[in-house]
Amino acid sequence: MRPVPLPHADGQESVWDYPRPPRLERTDELVEVRLGGLPIATTRAAWRVLETSHPPTYYLPRDAFVDGALRDAAGQSWCEWKGRASYLDVLGGDTVVPRAAWTYLAPSPGFEAIAGAVAIYPGRVECYVDGERVVAQPGGFYGGWITGRVTGPFKGVPGSDGW
Repeated sequence: MRPVPLPHADGQESVWDYPRPPRLERTDELVEVRLGGLPIATTRAAWRVLETSHPPTYYLPRDAFVDGALRDAAGQSWCEWKGRASYLDVLGGDTVVPRAAWTYLAPSPGFEAIAGAVAIYPGRVECYVDGERVVAQPGGFYGGWITGRVTGPFKGVPGSDGW
């Protein structure tokens, strides 16, 4: 059962207006990732994946990360839209956050632009969009980035399995 979308103001996006299958779009927003207070990635050339009921997931070009901030990790998962994901540990200073990022090395058709780009779980690492601290999508599995720009309700809350 589809929930009732929350009201949204001018300049905000409702995740219920996002398409399914998802859309990939470039963004020139300032996207920053920090770990242990250290900046580990900065870009104005990210991509957003926009899917019904989900806050955007941001993908950063690998060259946006400082050297040594990413290392391959065990495990893979499958997305019906983007294909097989591989996981990455995120490192900053003396801090290591296991499997805090993922990438699609050979994504499905329509998502080729994000091949090798890196998505970060904002609940595990500090993420910012245009200076605003990102809130993690509920539930722990999804990697959506909640900012004041988007309204829900968001998939991941209890009872949202069928959305």
